[in-house]
Amino acid sequence: MISIKHILCPVDSSDFSSRALRYGAELASWYGAELVALSVRPSFMPSTPLESPPPFDPGTVQRRDESLQAFVSDAVGESTARIVTAEGAVVEQIVSLAGELPADLIVMGTHGHSGFERLLLGSVTERVLRKAGCPVLTVPRHTTEAAAHTVAFKRIVCAVDFSDASRRAVHYALSLAQESGGRLLLVHALEGFAEESSRLNAHYDYPEARRALAHDAQVELEALIPDSVRAWCNPEVVVAHGKAYVEVLRVASEQHADLIVLGVRGRGAIDLTVFGSTAQHVTRSARCPVLTVGIDAATTNSGVSAQSACGLADHR
Repeated sequence: MISIKHILCPVDSSDFSSRALRYGAELASWYGAELVALSVRPSFMPSTPLESPPPFDPGTVQRRDESLQAFVSDAVGESTARIVTAEGAVVEQIVSLAGELPADLIVMGTHGHSGFERLLLGSVTERVLRKAGCPVLTVPRHTTEAAAHTVAFKRIVCAVDFSDASRRAVHYALSLAQESGGRLLLVHALEGFAEESSRLNAHYDYPEARRALAHDAQVELEALIPDSVRAWCNPEVVVAHGKAYVEVLRVASEQHADLIVLGVRGRGAIDLTVFGSTAQHVTRSARCPVLTVGIDAATTNSGVSAQSACGLADHR
């Protein structure tokens, strides 16, 4: 069972962060968590050595604070959110407050002309994903219009590669499926069986090897789901053949997924070898929110384990 006590949602008064706030507010209500909306004002950077910062104007500050309060209130509706303002480098302030709370989840909207396609160019969201010590839920700019106004994780796709991080992601997916009354689909992709290889190695029985590996993967996927969960979740498992990110996105599209859950191998390791592959491609292209769960979640939710998942049915 996972524990979420503090949810951090960085805001910038855009439609994208308003959408993220709605997700944060709904998740906070499910888990009885505090929602913290963080607004960061970048520090004044003079364009010339002699340029001075603008004079302090209490009226401007008050109007800005009132505008922020109205923005947050409009986004969260009847829910409540604590507003925190900070000044400085945006990413550093987000990561710093996440550590101080400590945040169990960061919820961020993505925006810009290319959205997640600018990840490797140093966007705020990409850098938070690299540095955060807790799971991060990203809400893309191209989420469908219906999903933009409602929060319903009725169809959850969880990618599994049987690493510790993806097993931990399964526990998050199970908990979210329970809280939302949603349907969970576990997906594992088998790579490395291209038709070209089959023709070059005619002596090797590739079809039989594929069947054997697919069977073993399905058995292992089924083993991740405790018997106590099956009564209310009715989870399904899929073993696909092909590139992992392609298959995860394909299944999510076919199932009209409301959420994709991914495990990543620790925030410090999210580089071109980890986040630069499956997780990066999925978060760039998904048309629904994506939750990335790092191995760091072990310290935030130390009770999450293969054994504790069996108790999910008693969480309500």
